[in-house]
Amino acid sequence: MFKIKINSFFSILISKTIIILSKKLFKGGTNFPGKVALKLDKNILKVVAKNYKVILVTGTNGKTTTTSMIYDMIKESNKKVITNNTGANLKPGIISCFIDHFSFFNSQSDTYAVIEVDEANVKLITEHLIPEIIIITNLFRDQLDRYGEVYTTLNKIMDGIKKVPNSTLVLNGDESLLGDLNIPNKIAYYGFNCSTNESKTVDINADAKFCKRCKNAYSYEFITYNHLGKFYCDKCGYKRPELTYHVDEIKELSTSGSLVSINGFEYYINQPGIYNIYNGICALSTAKLLRIENSIIFNSLKNIKSSFGRQEAININGKELKIILVKNPAGYDQALNTVSLDNRDMNICMLLNDNYADGRDVSWIWDVNFEILSQLNIKKTIVGGIRLYDIAVRLKIAGIDHNKFVIGENYEDILKDIEQCEGNIVYVLATYTAMIDFRKFLHSKDLIKKLW
Repeated sequence: MFKIKINSFFSILISKTIIILSKKLFKGGTNFPGKVALKLDKNILKVVAKNYKVILVTGTNGKTTTTSMIYDMIKESNKKVITNNTGANLKPGIISCFIDHFSFFNSQSDTYAVIEVDEANVKLITEHLIPEIIIITNLFRDQLDRYGEVYTTLNKIMDGIKKVPNSTLVLNGDESLLGDLNIPNKIAYYGFNCSTNESKTVDINADAKFCKRCKNAYSYEFITYNHLGKFYCDKCGYKRPELTYHVDEIKELSTSGSLVSINGFEYYINQPGIYNIYNGICALSTAKLLRIENSIIFNSLKNIKSSFGRQEAININGKELKIILVKNPAGYDQALNTVSLDNRDMNICMLLNDNYADGRDVSWIWDVNFEILSQLNIKKTIVGGIRLYDIAVRLKIAGIDHNKFVIGENYEDILKDIEQCEGNIVYVLATYTAMIDFRKFLHSKDLIKKLW
């Protein structure tokens, strides 16, 4: 039997009971059990995560999808693995995940834990455990009321990394903030060695446009999106680090997925958009470090399924409903670029909330390139959520035909409007709590079988 202190024993036992009740009664409850556990034992994470080989995934965009990809690759390689697949990425939610899988009788040795972690919570996790690998996907403006600017977000993450100098880092090399970190950790960089468009000029609303060393504006050999790309500084010589894993060619880009060449091998990533190519090569880079066979990586990327709310497809009375989580300008732009690959008649549903988990300040919607939608054949535009009139005004200014607007005061009305749409495809772009609430509503109607 696993030997632990008495307070740790009761912390785990009571929290396990709460987890079981939460799953049965509330179909969730992923943070509360962890909060209870911490009240009884402030060091409980160190106990329940002992002997796990932990992989932390952080960054602004792509955490959930990348976590899911890595989890699938490890699982397919016949290794034991757990993950916090509900997206509960704060310290209490992560503790709940470990407690849920904890056994008093069996050791967790040789078991992997692929854990998505909120950027500001990295230092709270590395205080209690030493990850094998820490991944940073990218850094964009997001929830300014919580994180501040991207430089503040980077500092929050680095506070956690500095506690674990023996952890290997897997970093997005196209992210200019992640080069020249001056730390002892081993680093593997991934990114693009090919252009995704003709632009070499960073957009006015891009995030990290100035050199982290001398504050001169970056130049680019190419830009993938926002401020990501092959950057260099004309003034001080700072430039993108050498890539260990690199996308050499994009052979196909569609609303279904992407065919790409990575380090000379061809892979199909079964998720659409440039941002999912980044997620795919990040997962591949991690799998390579774990010595997972290439055939497993290939099949995992080819067959990867959508995480909830991330390009999730649902059938509603013959109509395809595709739910896409959007939470900041960079991610929203990429979602819109992916939608624009669809040349069918379509309908758009925009759900905008301003709850704490979304960020109270929604002024960021004015930095999103909604103007791209005016070029598409949109039959109906449905707006909903707490800040539905804010998104309606933004879309009108963007040139979307306001005569085709439908105001969705509640989810019942929104569902009826979706069912009455012309055509067979409806894209739902929703902020975090709006996505969660809408999925719960669809689940209550038996339109979604699995809530989490």
